Amino acid sequence: MSRDWVSEFGDYLRVEKGLARNSTAAYISDIGKLREFAGSLGTDLTALSQDEMRAWLRHLRESGLSPRSAARSGLSPRSAARALAAARGFFRFLAGDRVLTTDPTANLEAPRFLRSLPRYLHGDEVDRLLKAPDPKTALGSRDRAMLEVLYATGLRVSELVGLTLAQLHKDLGVVSCMGKGSKERIVPIGPAATEAVAAYLKQHRSQLLGRRSSNYLFVTRRGSRMTRQGFWKIIRACGRLAGIRKPLSPHMLRHSFATHLLANGADLRSVQLMLGHSDISTTQIYTHVTRERLKRIYGRYHPRA
Repeated sequence: MSRDWVSEFGDYLRVEKGLARNSTAAYISDIGKLREFAGSLGTDLTALSQDEMRAWLRHLRESGLSPRSAARSGLSPRSAARALAAARGFFRFLAGDRVLTTDPTANLEAPRFLRSLPRYLHGDEVDRLLKAPDPKTALGSRDRAMLEVLYATGLRVSELVGLTLAQLHKDLGVVSCMGKGSKERIVPIGPAATEAVAAYLKQHRSQLLGRRSSNYLFVTRRGSRMTRQGFWKIIRACGRLAGIRKPLSPHMLRHSFATHLLANGADLRSVQLMLGHSDISTTQIYTHVTRERLKRIYGRYHPRA
């Protein structure tokens, strides 16, 4: 029986590289599409040549048409660039196991794409959103605490719903969380979020749990862990209550967190550490804020502006 190199690559990403489950799944999905492409050419995934890889890139970058089908893949340039990164990693993995002697992705140029600017909320919109839940009810108290923590820390939604009681350090004013690649980081939480969480813990979390127990900080009315989809519905409902017409998502509050920090003078490196970005180039997308601020300052104070 031939070895399943795609499955072994997935194990390698999870165990040796420490990639998060979602990132690993995305890479394996990309390699699966490459395997389909190789099959349409009548060749094996491990036998693709550099010319065939160039044909695959054209397939991703241009029409999205497969060699023998008129079906469009619909991959954006960003997704095509990620697919090439997955292929590079896969072939390097094969070379490390001496399955290949040459890398067919060598010297291939990644598809270029323009990064869209992050969508964020203005300060007054954040204020209205945070005040939307009713803190006198158990669900409202929980929802306000979650929104306050998300805006105060810039956590990813998966990190927020995965917070345990042990990860909250109220006395120190910080939370510890496990980010991508199982990397732990410490993020300040701030007094407003700390107070909202304290009120939720003191008065309402036990009401939601009833006789049940849980290590998770935020729980549902059934006493189970809050899900990403569940919180997405909560933030959309709170947005409607706050009169915000933008389509809200948890990630928009993360964007708002970073945007407002930089707008008020925070340095990029500190924001990178709080967001948990492994590469500062990922954080640099938020520098649009500082550019806009400089333009306003120039327009206000330069005599010939």
